[in-house]
Amino acid sequence: MAELQLALDDTYRWEKTAPDQLWMTQPTGDGDIETYTWAQAMDQVRRMAAHLKSLNLEPGSHIALISKNCAHFIFADLAIWMAGHVSVALYPTLNADTIDYILNHSESKLLFVGKLDGWEEVQKGIPAGMPCISLPLAPPNDYESWDSITARTEPLQGNPGRNAEEAAIIVYTSGSTGRPKGVMHSFGAIAASVDGAEEVFHATDKDRMLSYLPLAHVFERYFVELQGFRSGMQLFFAESLDTFVADLNRAQPTIFLSVPRLWLKFQLGVFHKLPPEKLRRLLRIPLLNRVIKKKVLTGLGLQHVRLAASGSAPIPPDLIQWYRDLGLELLEGYGMSEDFAYSHATYPGHGRVGYVGNPMPGVDVKISDEGEILIKSPGNMMCYYKQPELTAECYTEDGYFRTGDRGERDEEGRLKITGRVKELFKTSKGKYVAPVPIENLLNNNAHVEMCCVTGSGHPQPFALILLAEEIRPTLSEASVRTEVEAELEALLEQVNQEVEGFERLQFLTVVKDPWLIENGFLTPTMKMKRSMLEDTYGPKTEEWYGAGKRVVWEA
Repeated sequence: MAELQLALDDTYRWEKTAPDQLWMTQPTGDGDIETYTWAQAMDQVRRMAAHLKSLNLEPGSHIALISKNCAHFIFADLAIWMAGHVSVALYPTLNADTIDYILNHSESKLLFVGKLDGWEEVQKGIPAGMPCISLPLAPPNDYESWDSITARTEPLQGNPGRNAEEAAIIVYTSGSTGRPKGVMHSFGAIAASVDGAEEVFHATDKDRMLSYLPLAHVFERYFVELQGFRSGMQLFFAESLDTFVADLNRAQPTIFLSVPRLWLKFQLGVFHKLPPEKLRRLLRIPLLNRVIKKKVLTGLGLQHVRLAASGSAPIPPDLIQWYRDLGLELLEGYGMSEDFAYSHATYPGHGRVGYVGNPMPGVDVKISDEGEILIKSPGNMMCYYKQPELTAECYTEDGYFRTGDRGERDEEGRLKITGRVKELFKTSKGKYVAPVPIENLLNNNAHVEMCCVTGSGHPQPFALILLAEEIRPTLSEASVRTEVEAELEALLEQVNQEVEGFERLQFLTVVKDPWLIENGFLTPTMKMKRSMLEDTYGPKTEEWYGAGKRVVWEA
């Protein structure tokens, strides 16, 4: 077996062979940008690594990092590794209590503070006396800055290496249930995952990517940061939500990753300008077909994309098909923090709508008698940090990780996710309902941005509906509300014809408030917090069931 090429080795290679090649493009505000070649970036990394070594921390110490995506997030990661330590990245949207918990639980010795929106909340969670370093683009603070440290510090010489068995990162889960768990990964596991992705997706230094999904999450860390080290692809960063379209057009990505909610928002944006039926009609005209497809993809900034993928949460099959009908082969992937997002992916040219794809190279998968997906992956974690009992519980006796997801496989080994083991709920008739397949049917409708099927202990389930962002402001108009209600009644009828009798929804409830990361309804990776939604709306359900309506509007 060939020796693994570890993350630091990848960066040393580009530093030596392509020092003047452009690596990163960072917006700095007001339309300005800063660019970094491999030589410029690695010079900064080496200077910060030398500073970290001068602190004489115990080898393998944990150093934390909280920042939105930016070039210096990746520079800090590399400096931490080059200095012989372990990186602990925190989501920039966490509340003060969770930040305090993670910094204490991880026993972090130092914190890099980077680009942030909610600095006041973040600051409350930083333990008193914790040493901090301020990255460029950080909010105003009293910490010593990255720039002042690197200006006075000589670069670390040589190519310090790490062993495959050493811990590289601790990723704290996004916390859809309970306290975040610290998932610890080794340099070897993350390198093996990169090897497999290279074999399937063939990224090169001619590829371009826009980094905007949280780098604290394994999906972006694995496919953007670490694939970037291996392939040498150009990385671009987004400045803000308001500048996203401009950032996307600057990058002109050839590889584009997103999550289902954003793929849906892109589609709804197209429908806002070009209603679905009119688009379908235009696409049926042979002479216009190619022109319309190109125009739509160019409007989305995706005209150069050769590889598009969705991950993090289930995506409705009809949404995947819609993009494929436009000529964008939207691939789906499946993975977890615990296997470094290295599990399954749709191989280009071998996709089946509704399935997340085949096992990645080196991944072994089986379905338990209870229908649970069990995984052996080269990317499997070392452990949950400081939770040996929980680590042991998550593995079968023969070493497979219990994913907690239910699934089935087709004759070609492609995997279909059918729900979460723990998401099953029982109606008062004693029937178990799997919510995710029903939610996928509802999410196919252009009026629905997100939904949650629930109803434990009631004769029939129901669904909470968050309407599309474009529709919400117009609901005060009686005619619009009447039209939307009629559309939802038709949707309810349609979905109920496609499910078993015990799964039929009694009604749909349209909720008032948006589901956001900020109000606790979504995780930092935009997965809904089912328990939070059920706790919030639970007290109102008896009233809704008693109303006897097909569509209920939350008061």
